[in-house]
Amino acid sequence: MSRNWEMVIGLEVHVELSTKSKIFCSCTTQFGGEPNTHCCPVCTGMPGTLPIFNGQVLEYAVKAGLALNCEIERQTRFDRKNYFYPDLPKAYQISQLYRPIAHDGYVEIETSQGPKKIRIHEMHMEEDAGKLIHSEYGNETYPDYNRCGVPLLEIVSEPDFRSAEEVAAYLEKIRMMFTYLGISDCKMQEGSMRADVNLSIREAGTTEFGTRTEMKNINSISAIERAIAGEYERQCDLLESGGKVTQETRHWNDDKKMSTAMRSKENAQDYRYFPEPDIPEILVSEEYIDDCRSRMPEFAPDKKERFMSEYGLSEYDAGLLVASKPESDFFEALIKGGATAKASANWLIVHLASVMKKLSADINGTMDFEDAGLDAEQMSYLIKEVEGGKVNRQDGIDILTEMVKSEEVLDVKEYIASHGLEVSNDTGALAETVAKVIAANEQAVSEYKSGKEKAIGFLVGACMKELKGKCNPGMVKEMLEAELKK
Repeated sequence: MSRNWEMVIGLEVHVELSTKSKIFCSCTTQFGGEPNTHCCPVCTGMPGTLPIFNGQVLEYAVKAGLALNCEIERQTRFDRKNYFYPDLPKAYQISQLYRPIAHDGYVEIETSQGPKKIRIHEMHMEEDAGKLIHSEYGNETYPDYNRCGVPLLEIVSEPDFRSAEEVAAYLEKIRMMFTYLGISDCKMQEGSMRADVNLSIREAGTTEFGTRTEMKNINSISAIERAIAGEYERQCDLLESGGKVTQETRHWNDDKKMSTAMRSKENAQDYRYFPEPDIPEILVSEEYIDDCRSRMPEFAPDKKERFMSEYGLSEYDAGLLVASKPESDFFEALIKGGATAKASANWLIVHLASVMKKLSADINGTMDFEDAGLDAEQMSYLIKEVEGGKVNRQDGIDILTEMVKSEEVLDVKEYIASHGLEVSNDTGALAETVAKVIAANEQAVSEYKSGKEKAIGFLVGACMKELKGKCNPGMVKEMLEAELKK
């Protein structure tokens, strides 16, 4: 930072859990759906209804707490957080204030300045609110209660962040851990992971906290980084001009790259918390915690080391693969299907990434690995065919593109046959082509014979063009070299 102000940031990260039903009723948690079709009298808070706690939420919360190195609360309970807002029809949210499920943890992150430990103040369970849909044709706003009651974990950090880079590294670490745990897909674009940024500034070298503002529900890491930069500059400008920072909640407009005031910042007493009377206290035994701990997965750092030692991958390739649990699992499924580790890594890291980037540009959106919808058995077959010289590499990449675009599982063997993509092993036809290309390219032949090895590449390309790519480049090169040495 060029200015003599240090930023101090604390985060509240909300993660929707991937249970099939909501936290206090049996409604589906499936994303999307027509407005107000995934709700019932319980999650919309109709009078006379009673919540029933979903036990899988507790399991997911305990596993998350263990992954975050937290102390697990042995006697946890829910509390009512009272406030009125159009997307919360019952005018209170069932959350946790007094005895959250986990507390006093930490996350270790890696930054350009080295490793850093970010402390976790607490993590609590709660229900999500609905959302408001603003009409593009006028001033109307419509509430959609489908999201009401979807189970959430809220992770509250200590104010340990000093840069946007640290915040991004922390969010990536949480996203990676939770997807490895299988408790959330953490898709920020769908709102299943959101962050509130509490930011203040102080003169560099001082220890007293400044007045903080909160920017709520920012749903991409890049937008969060821009919001931090924008709010830091705004607060610096305010203080340097003799003004004061007001404690308030602000809305970040990522299109305009600026924040605007929404309301004064509430404190805990404003919500009039009291113990939730309809849900009894939950006792979490040591045996339960031990059972959850015994079923924790192999996390990315350990998997990365294993990929390097077991499959001979470079640190860079292993790091890219383990960044996504679905992709790392798919990589091992390709190997199980008979593809080599090196080829499988190359097809995922290079070819698939290129295909998804191109398709993302075509639809003016973004794709991640899961969006590709690939079948490991079919892709493993494709890799073996290409690496074995039975299908041209560019044709293989084109087939991969069709696999990603297809809504159904593509039968690669049938596709190769029906499109005539098999590489020809007709040595007679190849010999004729080689002789023809040599006769038509005297300069390249002369250059090769004078020691310019690169000339062979030109000749191989000419043969491939003549044969329309339906041949093995290695076989072409081998036959060319044999003929040119005669």
